[in-house]
Amino acid sequence: MTSTTQPVRVAMIGCGGFARHHLRRMLPLPSRPAIPVVSEPSPAAYAEFARLLEDAGLPLPPNQPDLTRLLADYAGELDAAFIITPHAFHHDQVVASLEAGLDVLMEKPMTMNVREAQSLIETRDRTGHVLMVAFPASLSARYRAAIAMRQAGEFGHLMGISATLWEGWGPMNAGTWRHVPEISGGGYLFDAGAHMVNAVAELAGEDFVEAAAWFNNNGRAVETRATVMCRTISGALVTMHAMGEASHTVGADLHAFYSEATIHADAWGRRMAIQRRGETTPQPLDPPDAPIPWEQFLAVRAGTLPNPGPAENGLRVVRLWEAISASAAAGGRPVKM
Repeated sequence: MTSTTQPVRVAMIGCGGFARHHLRRMLPLPSRPAIPVVSEPSPAAYAEFARLLEDAGLPLPPNQPDLTRLLADYAGELDAAFIITPHAFHHDQVVASLEAGLDVLMEKPMTMNVREAQSLIETRDRTGHVLMVAFPASLSARYRAAIAMRQAGEFGHLMGISATLWEGWGPMNAGTWRHVPEISGGGYLFDAGAHMVNAVAELAGEDFVEAAAWFNNNGRAVETRATVMCRTISGALVTMHAMGEASHTVGADLHAFYSEATIHADAWGRRMAIQRRGETTPQPLDPPDAPIPWEQFLAVRAGTLPNPGPAENGLRVVRLWEAISASAAAGGRPVKM
């Protein structure tokens, strides 16, 4: 349970650019955590992270790049771990943190493959600790409101989903770990594209049974362009297009077609509108913004919020990814799930 007087003590596992993004959002909060220690192998990334704390007038935590040693030395001084590291490290870092008695908030994609995802679910259940994946769509107020409406039967049955995601991901990440398949697990569709895949799965609300896909690496070590066709268990048809070589800024456009309504949205929950049967224009869905991932994680720990980003979401995304990548490797041959 979280305390109303003492801050939650969290180890930041990874201090790179996205960890600093989260930290900037956490620092102004009344629920700002205590950070007794961090784990970051890059001295430059640690220095940038420490500078944010210094500017906020907060003590600088020591850096222990070896997570095994960190947990051995500090587990008794910690309540949680926030894991924001390259994808290949997620599984072992989450397992170690859960087994050390910590609740875990982590960045997407959850794991590299289905086997690892199932291992995290087993470890979570065995240890009884919280595991939450920070998928923006799952944590957004708009998606949660739309999902509640769908579950209540307001939209009728699902017929199809069309989704496109684009940005200049390929050139922007050249020379980084995101272009190293052994560390990243995949390219644009698996990395930034996980937002789209998760958003599509949330809007579908049912299992996928078949996928066909085509990749293009654009001369890079990982895919930066991908087209996917899927079929759900009810027979709904889904298309996804990931364009990681776009010449302009990041964007996404999702349309979920139900028998009685259409949802128009992005992949992160920043924009959503619903057009019901008989309406000539979509009506914006604008509930109050949801708290940031850290605050939602605290509410899950306190038992006041059902986990909006359970490990089952991560398993769902990586299960679909495995079928997509297997189809692409086979030249687009459909793969049954």
